[in-house]
Amino acid sequence: SLSQPEREGMFHRGPGLNLTSGQYTAPTAGYYTFSSTLHIVRREPRRKGQGCRGSRLRVLICVQSRCQHNSNLETVSRLESGGDRFPISVTGTLYLQAGQYASVFVDNTAGSPLTVQSGSDFSAILLGV
Repeated sequence: SLSQPEREGMFHRGPGLNLTSGQYTAPTAGYYTFSSTLHIVRREPRRKGQGCRGSRLRVLICVQSRCQHNSNLETVSRLESGGDRFPISVTGTLYLQAGQYASVFVDNTAGSPLTVQSGSDFSAILLGV
């Protein structure tokens, strides 16, 4: 059954997604394909002389908020000096037991505050058990 979107542009079908917590809880055990694209904005410009060291951003989809290597999907992007708005995507397949949840985490080592803009997305599709 299709549920009504809470905001314009949102699409939500099926059980499992909690829009308040940002967690997707698996209704049944199985392999799920997850995908997320975040539209990131750097809220303050890089200061002149600020080095590139540590200017990277990790986006992860983790099971049960445990982001160890074997229970997550991860992508790493370098923050370029030009352009303050950029997309970063992560996608892949994870196995979830019934009742386990997955959610998106942002690990910001960039040294400047970042904002996730509207238009970002997070989806989960059951592939099989």
